[in-house]
Amino acid sequence: MLNNFDLNLFLVLHTLLEERSVTKTGERLGRTQSAISNSLKRLRDYYGDPLLVRTPEGLSPTPKAAELAPMVAAIVAEAGACVSPVSAFDPATATGRYVIGAPDRCNLPVILPFLEQLGALAPGLVVSLRTTDRDYATRLIETGEVDLAIGWIDRTPPHIKRFFAFEDQFVCLCRQDHPLLAQGGDPALTDILSFPHLVVSSTGDRRAAFDSVLDAHALSRTISATLMSFTIVPELLLQSNLVGVFTHRTAHYFARRYPLTTAPVPLEVAPIANHLIWHRRYDADDAHSWLRGQIIAACQQP
Repeated sequence: MLNNFDLNLFLVLHTLLEERSVTKTGERLGRTQSAISNSLKRLRDYYGDPLLVRTPEGLSPTPKAAELAPMVAAIVAEAGACVSPVSAFDPATATGRYVIGAPDRCNLPVILPFLEQLGALAPGLVVSLRTTDRDYATRLIETGEVDLAIGWIDRTPPHIKRFFAFEDQFVCLCRQDHPLLAQGGDPALTDILSFPHLVVSSTGDRRAAFDSVLDAHALSRTISATLMSFTIVPELLLQSNLVGVFTHRTAHYFARRYPLTTAPVPLEVAPIANHLIWHRRYDADDAHSWLRGQIIAACQQP
């Protein structure tokens, strides 16, 4: 049984099979000849086989030793890899797969530049994205289904680490010639709420975070369309009088690329704090730490 076997004997046997000499084995392992001889005796007693016999050319393996040789060599090699100093993480040569959770609103302004940078710096790392938000992200971190998550996450248990990433504000997004802007300047909240709204919810709910804010002020809006992603948001806004109230990073991303514009939402709302979270067991992992740094760098882009 393994718990009754001294694994150091495998190192002695492996070296004896390579050196074919008790003296050379002792020199290589830094042990006395008597210590090597004693280890060989223990091996012989355990296997009930001489294992190595003297010949004019040196110690020669028996059939049993020849059978053990490749298995013992593999054990010694694996053990050596386990105790060798860990090489420094090099993104250029690193390989591996990571799952990152994020709400859809983060994909374009944060995840896209992160993936572009990742492809340039660490082409061997593969990233899979999973749509997450709030408490759902924490649960997936705890079960190990995602390695990192970012988003509006209120509370985390002690074993989940968090790092502040960026703040978001709500803004209104609509086409540049929308009647909401006909009077010029910044529209009033009553004007914004007078138009039909487009909502994006990863869960398919007909409500979003902004609706909770309106509830707190005894206000509501008319939701005419609900999507589960931002994919066709620009086209819908351009072809209708729909308006959307989204976080400013996502809204400004679309406003820079389409004939859309943003307007402030005149309502007292605390900024949305977005955090990067991960399980504390990855705190000292160099690759994981490097990935976290790359995501934070993407969040800090203007």
